[in-house]
Amino acid sequence: MHNFTVFCFSSAALLACVKSVFPPPCDSEIYCTGPILHQVQEAKLFDDDKYFVDMKLRETPDVVLSAFHNLSQGHPNMTVPPGELQEFLTTYFEKPGTEFESWTPPDWHDKPKFLGRIADQELRNWAEKIHQLWKSLGRKIRASVKDHPELYSQIYTPHPVVVPGGRFRELYYWDSYWVINGLLLSEMTDTAYGMIQNFLYLVNRYGFVPNGGRIYYERRSQPPFLTLMVESYYQATKDKDFLRSALPGLEQEYRFWMQNRSVAVKLNGALHVLNRYHVQAGLPRPESYTDDLELAEGLTDERKEQLWMDLKAGAESGWDFTSRWYIDGDGHNNGTLRETRTSQILPADLNALLCLSEKTLASFHRILGDGDSAALYDQAAARRLQAIESVLWDAERGAWFDYNLVTHSKHFEFYPSNLAPVWAQCYSRPEMGEKAVQYLKRSGALRFPNGVPTSLTDSGQQWDYPNAWPPLQHMLISGLSKLPSEDAKQLALDLAQRWIKTNWLAYTKYEAMFEKYDVNGDGKPGGGGEYEVQLGFGWTNGVALQLLDQYGATLTSGSRHLSSGPLLPLVISATLMLQWIRGDKGA
Repeated sequence: MHNFTVFCFSSAALLACVKSVFPPPCDSEIYCTGPILHQVQEAKLFDDDKYFVDMKLRETPDVVLSAFHNLSQGHPNMTVPPGELQEFLTTYFEKPGTEFESWTPPDWHDKPKFLGRIADQELRNWAEKIHQLWKSLGRKIRASVKDHPELYSQIYTPHPVVVPGGRFRELYYWDSYWVINGLLLSEMTDTAYGMIQNFLYLVNRYGFVPNGGRIYYERRSQPPFLTLMVESYYQATKDKDFLRSALPGLEQEYRFWMQNRSVAVKLNGALHVLNRYHVQAGLPRPESYTDDLELAEGLTDERKEQLWMDLKAGAESGWDFTSRWYIDGDGHNNGTLRETRTSQILPADLNALLCLSEKTLASFHRILGDGDSAALYDQAAARRLQAIESVLWDAERGAWFDYNLVTHSKHFEFYPSNLAPVWAQCYSRPEMGEKAVQYLKRSGALRFPNGVPTSLTDSGQQWDYPNAWPPLQHMLISGLSKLPSEDAKQLALDLAQRWIKTNWLAYTKYEAMFEKYDVNGDGKPGGGGEYEVQLGFGWTNGVALQLLDQYGATLTSGSRHLSSGPLLPLVISATLMLQWIRGDKGA
């Protein structure tokens, strides 16, 4: 164990862990800041701002910047008309996707064993089709990205990856936890290994895992699931050499979160350290540039910078965006997207995840025979458990709630994250888990036949009602299934059946898996937010396969009992669907 880490674990030095050492900003004057980015995005030449920042340069950045400067000088206020901007892009940029070469995972094979455990024939056939989708979501980064990184926004990683799909052409961090679990069920151990090695490579380069595989994501991460990815791989392989080689990277990432994303809270005379999402980069997100500019119109410069930082922190949370991160002028959990204050909220799920990570790191050290280091992580988990129960747990309501650093109070709105400590098994008394079940039943979130909504607030944002997201369904179901009571286990099965039915019905209608679903429609894709619903889809596939594996003996397609109903107004041609899945459509 490094001395620095021991220092961070010292209870007498908790505050020292809260200091911030932020990674250097992306310095690209094309992809992250500068006049080309500003003018191209403001001109709205593409339906999606992400399209431009994923384009490859045909010339070096200096040549492109010089050419744009010369072009600008011939126009009033150095503003290039849209037609000439389009010509400029055609001359100096290539469309997105050229950084990848086609790649079919070589360890993919027919008939992985888990298929045989699915009793319902319709669901088994469908699971086989989901298993087939891994082949279409594979990406290998071309060697030219490694040799000429200045021509790309793509971050080079040495191993091929399975991507989410659609506009998400590159690797993404927290999505990959459910992708990797699905790959392991599909017996694609080598592909899962390569993805984990990519994340360890990124930790070695940046000190943490960026949000995704683009340089414009370099200042923000996502929920830190890498330790749990390694745990999944170890459970599938029992490879101690791999565990030993991965552990330094896992500890490095843990130190990043404790140094750069933690806050000390004093409550009833006791000091508690908990974590938050926090990105100190006060500029618009390059991939959503015009959205962020327009949202900040009319604000003071200081307030604009704060909003853009908190939007990036919202993106870091994975929940981009949601009323969950709103804090209005009175300090209450309401408002609009302009009131996003992600950095001023201590999230229940992030702290549950880190509690589970601390317990997992302790177990890794024990497996490798280092009892002293294991004890340090056990102590860290125990301290966090005490902090979670002091700051986030509400005994009267029976759940854990996000903590508002502005008002020093909890947010009592419903979010599935309020039960994250059940999933992480990070609570001290058995009755807390059962209280949480009763909270969930009283919440009103179980009245929807197609999944548990992300909130009960219809804000128009995608991480709110009526959308239901695969990772949140899985964490909820997994947590309930671990509780001892038959009531909780039955509820887990019931929620698994609802979710599988929703996914299966959508697949029968569209022959596609979606990133999110609407709790109000049988097989209806979700909506809202900054972009159209995406097909593919990595984590949806992984969660479906995990539930089909866990409950395969019981789940049914229910096709004989479901009315067909009118086809929903979403028409997707086979060709377009394949384009989305392969990621070669930009808008």
